[in-house]
Order: sequence, then C-alpha cells, then structure tokens
Amino acid sequence: MADEATRAAVSQIPVLKTHAGPRDPRWAERLKEEYLSLIRFVEQNKAADNDWFRLQSNPEGTRWTGTCWFVHELLRFEFGLEFDIPVTYPDTAPELAIPELDGKTAKMYRGGRICLTDHFAPLWARNAPRFGLAHLMALGLGPWLAVEVPELVQKGLVQHRDSGTTS
Repeated sequence: MADEATRAAVSQIPVLKTHAGPRDPRWAERLKEEYLSLIRFVEQNKAADNDWFRLQSNPEGTRWTGTCWFVHELLRFEFGLEFDIPVTYPDTAPELAIPELDGKTAKMYRGGRICLTDHFAPLWARNAPRFGLAHLMALGLGPWLAVEVPELVQKGLVQHRDSGTTS
C-alpha cells in the first residue's frame, strides 16, 4: 500500500461531494469542485517543492491537456499529457495518455494510455465519487511516472531532450 508520506499528501487533497458526470445537469458544480481540489493539490505540491504537472481543460471540462514531468538523475523529463472525462465519470476514472511514450513500455495501452487497472482502478472504485482529478494525478500518474521513467531511461527508450535526441 501507500507509504505514510503519500497518505499524508493525499489526505490534504479535498474530496469531492457532487456525484455528477459531464452529461449531468450538476456537472458545472462538480467541475468547480474539481478545479478547487486541483488548485489545492498544486499549492500543496509547490509548498513542498514538488511541482510536477500542469493541466488545462476545454470550456466544458471534458477534455484535459497539459504536461507532466519527472526528475531522474537531476534531469527533467517532460511529457505531454491528455485525457477525456468518461461519460460514466466519476464512477469511472479517466484514462491518462502520454502519446509520446506509446509503445515504449508494457504498462501502456494503444494511444499512449497508461495502465492503471491493477493498482489504481480498485482504489478509485472504492472511493468514487469522492476522488477527483487531483487524486488521479497523485495516486495514478505520479506513481506511474516514478516507476516507469527511470526504467525507460535505463533501457535507453527515453532520452533527455538536451542529449541530442528527444524522448
């Protein structure tokens, strides 16, 4: 399970109250909660000198894009990130995609969607609808990057942008 530092960090992320997906009339209310939770998580990360992603959404809050990065051996590896909010959200977690890593790891599906089924999906299911996008980043993407990026670098599948070849 999660270590104490992870538990402490996640406990500071506000849980969401509105059980509404993108087709629900209360989606605007849920989206406001999502933004507030994400803002709190980003502030918490910056205060801990652990800033590692940027996100923005379309006006409807159904398509999200941004960047995420992981520092390995004092080098910052940055990747484009995208996901759509599923119609069954918040009962179903979004599928995060890092298209530029497509096909470079077994822990990824077609289109660069990262595999979160074994560890994160059951956690999301137990905590829906209280979990939101900040939880997805903290408990889904963050641990995935921490495991996969060092391995991809070690195998030579991802190289730092300043090394002459891009990731």
